Amino acid sequence: MTPDPLAPLTPLPKFRFLVTLDPGDAYLPGPQALLLPLVASGAFQEVTGMGAQLEVTSYAEGGRNDSVHQLPLRHTWNRIVLKRGVVRDPGLWAWYQAGLSDSLGARRDGAVIVLGTDGVPAAAWAFHGGLAAKWSGPDLHAEQNAVAIESLEIAHEGLTKVLQDAASAAVGAVTAVARRSPGGRAGR
Repeated sequence: MTPDPLAPLTPLPKFRFLVTLDPGDAYLPGPQALLLPLVASGAFQEVTGMGAQLEVTSYAEGGRNDSVHQLPLRHTWNRIVLKRGVVRDPGLWAWYQAGLSDSLGARRDGAVIVLGTDGVPAAAWAFHGGLAAKWSGPDLHAEQNAVAIESLEIAHEGLTKVLQDAASAAVGAVTAVARRSPGGRAGR
């Protein structure tokens, strides 16, 4: 069976994902790390906010009237928002509570992993130095039969793409093959 050459270019489903939250002990001395509860993988209904922006300022150069320079200032990361049904496990609430008393102790690394249609990890982003910045409890309605949802916003110090971007790897491979001639030399 030959692999589908277009498979790396197929968009991934957004309903198959995992979220992992590492223990906060990487940011603390040993005795303090033992006091923090562990937060393991969670089943979340929704993950939003994975993104970043570059702040840019306009600079008009004297004597140049046809354009304005755009200069980069600083890079900022959006907060990651996790939503899930309220459960009896106090993991997310305990992480938020730990941040109220000691912000260094509440830092955690974690990852958002998108699964392919076959259930195998296909793309992943790791966040670093995350703080539980905002916890929101459920909206309760006596007239509705719905799951109570809690959310947690994570302010972090950066995202890293963990798995190789399959689309760019496939494009690079196709381009390299197209440029080669039978003699192994670049085509003209």
